[in-house]
Order: sequence, then structure tokens, then C-alpha cells
Amino acid sequence: MAALRLPDWLQEWASLAIPVAQALGILLAAWLLLRLLRIVVRRICDHYRLPAQVAVSARRLLGVLLYVSAFMLALGRLGVSGSVLWTALTGFTAVAAVAFFAAWSVLSNIFCSVLILTTRPFRVHDHIEVLENGDKPGLRGRVIDINLLYTTLLEEDALRGDTVLQIPNSHFFQRTTRRWRSGSPPATTSPE
Repeated sequence: MAALRLPDWLQEWASLAIPVAQALGILLAAWLLLRLLRIVVRRICDHYRLPAQVAVSARRLLGVLLYVSAFMLALGRLGVSGSVLWTALTGFTAVAAVAFFAAWSVLSNIFCSVLILTTRPFRVHDHIEVLENGDKPGLRGRVIDINLLYTTLLEEDALRGDTVLQIPNSHFFQRTTRRWRSGSPPATTSPE
């Protein structure tokens, strides 16, 4: 008796359909397993009277672990290497972490500028002084601009001439700021 041979077009279709069906089967099995695990977690939390946050956290953790594992298995059935995916994921995470830390000071200054503009600890044309600590004079001047990264102070000095200071906005949340609303601040006495 001769072996049954499928036509070429049907063999090509089956070589594609079988891995896709297996991948879908893996995802369906993961979904059913997650449903079962959620019931188990709910019963355990009810039996031991655990807080609702424990149940929610456990369900989310199980869902992430199960779906990531199922996704990796399904991609493996479709011919994608798990090691290639893992390498790409860790590489992307490393680049994202470096970019985040590189941009941290910029993001911090932008966030602090939003806080300065909404809470209004000082305004344009106010005279302020940023104190280093209680006994030392700090940066002092009239606020002439507040932008996303810097607050610009005009430091008026009859002897040395006027200078412009650009202070990062995050600096105001790390130091004490003294403000004079009306007029100029009292004249500073130079130490002798």
C-alpha cells in the first residue's frame, strides 16, 4: 500500500498553519491556566483573610509571568529564538536606563519649573536669595526670567557691574530661598 502524499500547496500551508496553531494553543492554555490560578489566589486570600492588595498584586504578578512565558514559548514555536529576544530586551532596557539617568537632571529641572510656576514661591521681578546654609550668603538677585530649565537672576553690583545668574530650577527645592516682594533687598555688608 502506497503512503498518502499531500499536494505541495497543502504541505506549504500545513508547515505554516501548524506552528501558528501551536502558538495559539500555548496562548489559550496560558489564559486558561491564569483563570485557574486567579481562582486559587482568591480562595487562598479569602481563607486566610489577606488584604485585597495582596490578591491584586498576586494576580498581576502571576499574569505577567504567565503571559511573558507563554509569549516566549509561542514565539519559539514560530521560529524566533528566545536568546535573541532576551538579548534585545536586555539591550533595550540598558539603553533606556542610561538615557533616563542622562536625562534625569533635565527632567528634574522641567518638573521643578512646573512646581515653581504653579506654587509660586517667587515671581518675576521679586528679589530673592538662595541660601547655602544659615550663616553664608548665597546667590542673590532680581528674578528676570523663569523658563523650563533655569531661573535667571540679575545681580546688581555698583562696584563689579551687573551680572546674570542662571540657576537650575531643581536648586530651589534643595536650598532655602529668601524673597523680598517689594523694593530691593537690604544692602549687603561685605565681610572685613
